[in-house]
Amino acid sequence: MTFETITHETNAQDNDGVTLITLNRPKALNALSSVVLEELIEAFAAFEADDTQKCAVLTGSGEKAFAAGADIKEMSDKPAADFYLDDFFSKWTSHLVKATRKPWIAAVNGFALGGGCELAMMADFIIASDNAKFGQPEINLGVAPGMGGSQRLTRAIGKSKAMEMCLTGRMMGAEEAERANLVVRVVPQADLLADALKTAATIAGKPPMAAIANKEMVNAAFEMTLEQGIIIERRIFQILTASEDKAEGMAAFIEKREGQWKGR
Repeated sequence: MTFETITHETNAQDNDGVTLITLNRPKALNALSSVVLEELIEAFAAFEADDTQKCAVLTGSGEKAFAAGADIKEMSDKPAADFYLDDFFSKWTSHLVKATRKPWIAAVNGFALGGGCELAMMADFIIASDNAKFGQPEINLGVAPGMGGSQRLTRAIGKSKAMEMCLTGRMMGAEEAERANLVVRVVPQADLLADALKTAATIAGKPPMAAIANKEMVNAAFEMTLEQGIIIERRIFQILTASEDKAEGMAAFIEKREGQWKGR
């Protein structure tokens, strides 16, 4: 699969079942043009459709940036009516979040600002390099987040810190992002990709249907009440008990061997 602004690799670095997608506009600090976002939709659709691929990693080329924001040159002359009539950003957030049921990880190297921060937060979790910097600086351009930044950032780090970042445009370093629960851990820049791929390989080795179910359960916690979420959790658990992988997993545990998963 060939792209103009991203690269797409299956079974990345000998990790079976792991797809590596890399934003590849280093001279533009991997800014998110419409071409980039369209190609991301295509790459994630291919990942979702490929039964051999179980987990994906999204990162940016080079050490300076995961994605330093939306492509401002492309957006600067776009009429407001076009943003509204095109429902700008909607299809990208829908495809990368709702249409991708399999787990995926953002490996953030360098700047993740504006749309870059929002893209990283669409992942199931973020692993950051020690030089990563996160921010929603849209206010400096006279606008505001448009791909979920005000919503996902607030859910991740709380109202006060998210409000301060959106109103001042300041950047959050990797260590603060870990303390604030925006990222799961911080690793040296040189180790970032290897760490993310190893984590993805661990997930890819789990029962595929159970991985999707666990992702749905955790996401449900942000979208409904505790009582409703517990009902969803219980129903999904009950469905999983009828799966072939449940029978295999429990048999493997009793027999003290590795499970052989079918994803059914």
